Amino acid sequence: MSRTEPGDLVERGRRVLVLEADAIRRVAERLGPPFAAAVRLLAKAKGRIIVSGVGKSGLIARKIAATFTSTGTPATFLHPVDSLHGDLGIVGRDDAALVLSKSGASEELFGLLQQLKRLGVPLIALTGDTDAALARQADVVLDAGVTEEACPETLAPTASTTAALALGDALHPGGALGRTLLLCVGDVMLSHDLPTLRPERPMRECVVLLAEKRGTVAVVDDRGSLLGVVTAGDLTRLMERSEAFLDIPVGEVMTTAPKTTTPDELAGAAVRVMEQHGIMALPVLDGGRRVVGMVHLHDLMRSGAV
Repeated sequence: MSRTEPGDLVERGRRVLVLEADAIRRVAERLGPPFAAAVRLLAKAKGRIIVSGVGKSGLIARKIAATFTSTGTPATFLHPVDSLHGDLGIVGRDDAALVLSKSGASEELFGLLQQLKRLGVPLIALTGDTDAALARQADVVLDAGVTEEACPETLAPTASTTAALALGDALHPGGALGRTLLLCVGDVMLSHDLPTLRPERPMRECVVLLAEKRGTVAVVDDRGSLLGVVTAGDLTRLMERSEAFLDIPVGEVMTTAPKTTTPDELAGAAVRVMEQHGIMALPVLDGGRRVVGMVHLHDLMRSGAV
C-alpha cells in the first residue's frame, strides 16, 4: 500500500483553501448594484426572511437563516419540497425570500417559486448560473458562480458552497442594525413647515423661528434655494457685538457656505458631518439646491443612527 507523505497532504489541503479563497475573491470582485438592492429588499421586509435550497445548497441556506436570526432578523429555513406539503403556510405576504441553487435549475424549486410569486413575496436568487430559470423568476440575482470546485472531478460542491455561504454572510448587516445602516436622511428629516426666511427679513423674525424650530433657520431666495443658515450660535455672537440687532437683515448674519445634506444621504454620514463640525442641524437639499427638509441631530439619535 502506497503511503502519502505528510508534505503532500499539507499541499493538498493548501490547494483546497487557496481555491476556495479565490472563489470568494472573485465573487467579491463581481459584487455590484444587485447586492445593494438585495440588502435593501431584505431590510424593508416587515415579515420574515424565508431561506430555501436543495441538497448542499439547502445546508448552506439553513446556516444563512440561522445567521439572520442571530443578527436580529426573523428568518426561517423552508425546504422547497416541504413547502408543497403544507409548510408553505408559514410564508406571509410581508416576507421576503432568499433561494439558493448552484445550477438555478433544480426542479424541486419550481413549485416553491410559483407559490412565492402567487403570494407576491419578493425573491432574491443566489445562484451560480445567472441565466437559469431561478434567476429569471427573481427580483434580484446574486452571482455566486465559481470557475472550479476544490473537490477532485467536481464530485461534490466545495468552492461553490463556500462562495454561497460567504455571500450569504455578506447580506447580514441585518435586523435592527441593518435598518440603522440603511437609514437615509429622508427617513428622518423634517419636511413640513420648514424654518426658512428670505435674506432681507429682519433678525427679530429669525429669533422667533430659532426658538420655535430648534435653533437653525435656512435663508433662501424666492425659488427656495439655499443662500445660508442662521443658528442659535450666530444669534448669541451677534447679541454680544450689538444691542440693536433685531432690525439687521438675516442675510448680513447668515453663514454663506453651510454644511448640507440630501434626502438620499445615509443618516450615519449626516451624523458624522454634524459631529466633525459641531452642528446640530443640516439643511436638506434637492439636486437644484432647493431646501426640501431639515434634519436634526436629536432626531437622528432617536432613530438609532448614532
